[in-house]
Amino acid sequence: MMVTKGGSRDTVTGAIVVAVAALALVLVYVKDASKAGQIEGYSVTARFNRLDGISIGSPVRLSGVKIGSVVEETLDPEFRAVTRLQIAENVALPADSTAVIRTDGLLGAKYIEIGPGGDDRPLQDGDSIIYTQDSMVIEDLMELIIEQGKGKRGYAGKPLPSVSNN
Repeated sequence: MMVTKGGSRDTVTGAIVVAVAALALVLVYVKDASKAGQIEGYSVTARFNRLDGISIGSPVRLSGVKIGSVVEETLDPEFRAVTRLQIAENVALPADSTAVIRTDGLLGAKYIEIGPGGDDRPLQDGDSIIYTQDSMVIEDLMELIIEQGKGKRGYAGKPLPSVSNN
């Protein structure tokens, strides 16, 4: 076994790097845990067919501003995803508001965007948002685009021709 001249120095440096990485992970976890119960306000539910990319802690936004977060996810008897959203108490959402699952950019994180309605009656604690739109799955969208392209070129339902230099 060969020991290099700075062997113990390398060991100490490695230990310091591991300790700093562990400390960073602990700080991130503590910061996220403290944010979990941060929003005071009321809760409403919204039902979706698909919640792809939405999890507990996902933001709820109105006009791009965070007004709440997802605090619970369950299934109803018809196997639809039910989310409970905690909304800031200073935001009075109209009763006919909408909830749409959106994405930050092409590959960004998902969030729930609230579209305010025109009803004079506001949502109360425990009410439901009736009008919802599910998450768009990028793989399904890409498959649809490819199939449309194949159809326009006459390859619908057929494999694309291979290109070789033989």
